[in-house]
Amino acid sequence: MAEHSCDLVIIGSGPGGYVAAIRASQLGMKTVIIERDALGGVCLNWGCIPTKALLRTAEIYTNMKNASEFGLKADNIGFDIDAVIKRSRGVANKLSGGIGYLMKKHKVQVIAGEARLEKGAAAPLVKVKTKTGEDTVKAKHVILATGARARTIPQAGLEPDGKFVWTAKEAMVPDVMPKSLLVIGSGAIGIEFASFYNALGAKVTVVEMLDRVLPVEDEEISKLAAKQFKKHGMEILTGAQVQSLDKSGKLAKATVKLKDGKTKVIEAERVVLAVGIVGNVENLGLEAVGAKIDRSHVSVNQWLETGVKGLYAIGDLVGPPWLAHKASHEGVICVEKIAGQADVHPLDVTKIPGCTYCHPQIASIGMTEAAAKAAGHKVKVGRFPFNGNGKAIALGEPEGLVKTIFDATTGELLGAHMIGAEVTELIQGFAIARQMEAVEEDLMHTIFPHPTLSEMMHESVLDAYGRVMHI
Repeated sequence: MAEHSCDLVIIGSGPGGYVAAIRASQLGMKTVIIERDALGGVCLNWGCIPTKALLRTAEIYTNMKNASEFGLKADNIGFDIDAVIKRSRGVANKLSGGIGYLMKKHKVQVIAGEARLEKGAAAPLVKVKTKTGEDTVKAKHVILATGARARTIPQAGLEPDGKFVWTAKEAMVPDVMPKSLLVIGSGAIGIEFASFYNALGAKVTVVEMLDRVLPVEDEEISKLAAKQFKKHGMEILTGAQVQSLDKSGKLAKATVKLKDGKTKVIEAERVVLAVGIVGNVENLGLEAVGAKIDRSHVSVNQWLETGVKGLYAIGDLVGPPWLAHKASHEGVICVEKIAGQADVHPLDVTKIPGCTYCHPQIASIGMTEAAAKAAGHKVKVGRFPFNGNGKAIALGEPEGLVKTIFDATTGELLGAHMIGAEVTELIQGFAIARQMEAVEEDLMHTIFPHPTLSEMMHESVLDAYGRVMHI
């Protein structure tokens, strides 16, 4: 048993936890971080990074199959699923090791083990169950950054079993390359796996309870996405619900209630459950120290304070949007507030970009058109299609749209929504515009380089004000 004393202890080393630790170190705080698994959390090890490695493979494979469109010859195209997974795991392991280097560089002590809270004086005590016993960490401040995990459905047959029914973790390291796949849920996670397996040749069916895929996106973007997914061979069932799953045979048989009330049986070798996430709040001692939990997430105020003296929470643990970059930003806000920095601002969720790395890619920030109108804004909406852009045509990616929404009175950029090649990179331009409170004139007077995909951002703004050039 060992005792440790520090200024700040952080439980969890994902994008929220490790970034908070680095910022705390920069501000002169003696910091300890506790991790029960691999450094980097779900994002680096089982989420953001390894899935992007898989999707990159799918992108290259798709391009190879379409080589003739670029005047190239490529015969006997194929893939080795074991090698695909090995590359993805290698990328994740490399980055997890990089977090270890960053902790050493910033003199952050790392304790491997499982933490729980007990009542303390200035802040809760942290007890850590390690391989050799139990350590105690006393700190002035404690940040919870334990993240979240896949939500499951408490329904007969739909419980993840690692064989027929996968969560995202099993879908990243498949035991077989399924010939058929049923994806339950069409949020970012579900659609990314649907896109990956569809590209590698699986017959993919997506079932979504709501009336459209990617339901948090602008409705126009959702419709375009569904059209492209169907064009690529996916079956999309919206307004539908899986009622039961029979796993007694060689294939899983899902009984799906369709929007018209009829039922349909779908057979698939594997099922991916992607119906949201729940916070990792169990076995932390939260109730014992008085922290409030609301629907599996820890309740906090704008400064990430839990209401318990010296205890804070950040990232997926405190609720949506469940994004790594949101967690990192919250970590910085929380630490800077603890350190007494003067210029600290609460998080504005309307300035957080969201990205889905399916094919085609989808990215957005701010209000949808419907949300802007519901909030009472009179709006001006601009659109520019990818097939009007020279770079998109040269890339062989002419399908897509950039959509911008402005307040008709003030010119404020209320939202931007994009579908098409590399929009997950382009969206940051609109994120900067939102952060700097740009209005339409700022964007119209900005010079965009040619030939680039970014020109469509400019054209979309011009279109909102009747000045579009190339359509």
